[in-house]
Amino acid sequence: MCGVAGLFNRSSGKPADASAVERMVSALGHRGPDATGSYLNETVSLGHSRLSIIDLETGAQPMANETGDVHIVFNGEIYNYIELRRVLLSRGHRFSTRSDTEVIVHLYEEYGRDFVSHMNGQFALAIWDERKKLLTLARDRVGICPLYYAVDPDNDFLFASEIKSFFASGLVAPAIDVMGLHQVLTLWVTVPPRTCFRNVHELPPAHVLEVSEGSMALYRYWNISFPEKGSYGEKPLRHYISGVREILSDAIRLRLRADVPVAAYLSGGLDSSVIASLTHRYFQSSLTTFSVTFEDASFDESLFQEELVRMMGLDHRSVAVDYRDIGGAFADVVRHAEVPLLRTAPSPLYHLSGLVRRNNIKVVLTGEGADEIFGGYNIFKEDAIRRFWARRPESNKRPLLLGRLYPYVRRDNRAGRFWQSFFKRGMMDVDNPWYSHAIRWANTGRIKDLLADDVRTAVSEGDVFDELRAYTDPGMNLWHPLCRAQYLEMLLFLPGYLLSSQGDRMMMSHSVEGRFPFLDHRLIEFAAGIPPLYKLRGLNEKYILKRAFDDLLPQSIITRDKQPYRSPVYRSLSRMEECAPDQEAHPVDAVFDPVKTGKLIQKARNSPDRVSSVDEMAVCAYVSTRVLVQSYGGNQYRSATGVVDN
Repeated sequence: MCGVAGLFNRSSGKPADASAVERMVSALGHRGPDATGSYLNETVSLGHSRLSIIDLETGAQPMANETGDVHIVFNGEIYNYIELRRVLLSRGHRFSTRSDTEVIVHLYEEYGRDFVSHMNGQFALAIWDERKKLLTLARDRVGICPLYYAVDPDNDFLFASEIKSFFASGLVAPAIDVMGLHQVLTLWVTVPPRTCFRNVHELPPAHVLEVSEGSMALYRYWNISFPEKGSYGEKPLRHYISGVREILSDAIRLRLRADVPVAAYLSGGLDSSVIASLTHRYFQSSLTTFSVTFEDASFDESLFQEELVRMMGLDHRSVAVDYRDIGGAFADVVRHAEVPLLRTAPSPLYHLSGLVRRNNIKVVLTGEGADEIFGGYNIFKEDAIRRFWARRPESNKRPLLLGRLYPYVRRDNRAGRFWQSFFKRGMMDVDNPWYSHAIRWANTGRIKDLLADDVRTAVSEGDVFDELRAYTDPGMNLWHPLCRAQYLEMLLFLPGYLLSSQGDRMMMSHSVEGRFPFLDHRLIEFAAGIPPLYKLRGLNEKYILKRAFDDLLPQSIITRDKQPYRSPVYRSLSRMEECAPDQEAHPVDAVFDPVKTGKLIQKARNSPDRVSSVDEMAVCAYVSTRVLVQSYGGNQYRSATGVVDN
């Protein structure tokens, strides 16, 4: 991975500002500490910070074609670049490096805008075509690599891997976009192209943006899609097992291509265990693995990690974190994430990537994506139970199935009645396209009660779901309910949180590249065609994945209860200055009501064992927004008019 930045003076008539792009690249130094490079002409300035992984000697960027009229800056990896290079050589293209970056340049020459559809990889890139005076931005299919763009007051165009680059340029002023904040406090993420900063936009995954002097045009080149309900055919289970094993194994093979060592994360769960086992058995017997462990036993999975390490004889290292470690890093975590957070879960992963880098490793394989494409989350089971219950809403037995997911539902009769009432909300609205996520989003949305009055007024007339409707596939209601729920996770939470705040940003904070075999687009497309009963069989999640690899893993990992990755919240944040009992006036008071947030923090301090999950999310949202405002804007947020932008 690397960092990219650039400026296209498409309207102002000024010469390209090299110093502005230098400042933008400098802000991305953590993404690419090995080298920096730039390209400048009278129209465009491109910058790059490099993390050297492939073609260490001649892979410097920006890179150009033979004639010097096509230039690229690129963040990511193209895993099938060797195969693509052979095709391009057969068509007369000439190469001067062994890098995957140069392959992209020639793909663009050969196929034009369609060059992206030939690549198997993770990428965020910009190509300047001098002949056409055209800047092309592109982002990978699922959003592993980040890419943002902005337009300055002179109507000139900027792009960068991270938002902080725009503020470093001096050409874009930081200000909170309250509709973006509103989306985060409801959906947990923003809906692209919106971000939490005014006038800063996210290039959506699987899109190409073409920018010329007179226009900007956005194109989608790939989409996550599922068969219509009932149209899966009659293929046997063994067909799907064989396909999953074959494609995932090849995805790992491709993702081991590097000129530096490749290690793996090992959480102790099914997904990372499958990746580590396949890698160790078939490709790399000397595999090094890394994990995070927790002092708080309720979050710790080290026993399962140790079992797999012993079984395979892995070279394993771990970092132990406690409440102080999680809270101590949280401000840095937020600054890297560049978005308010409702969880502290990225913080332990920040420590984990630090451990990886201290061991001189630049690349790790991880198991993200398996839950989304194979049906691994509790939210999928919850959706199935509620739909089953909705067919006989008077039943007293059907809601008891919720106790299989959430033990607190069956803790006692009084608690059980409360939780049954909670999960019954909106239960009969089974045609709602957001049915699977409606409870989560309604629950999270209670945090918005803490917003300052003028911020709440600014968003009260705006339907947070308007942009979501425009962003989602209008045909999703033709799919099986499980597929709809999977789609929402893959479209929103996966790129907007897991691969961003919890993934790329935490890894790249220590100059570590993550690679995700489960997110090979071939596997995503194949998994979309697997009948839902082979993913969620009753309440047995990821059934197909367990069957496909039960010969590689100990039964304790195959049969263990799903343990979502979590991290303690208030006990970790309580020592931070942002949770002090007598807080002074702060710029964040223009966003969150200081009286309401003060009462919430006092409640958490006085009765930490009685703080609800919603309260914890609210504390996390407040603290992270406060850090964000302080880090990227300061006193300009004191005025409500400096905040509100709808």
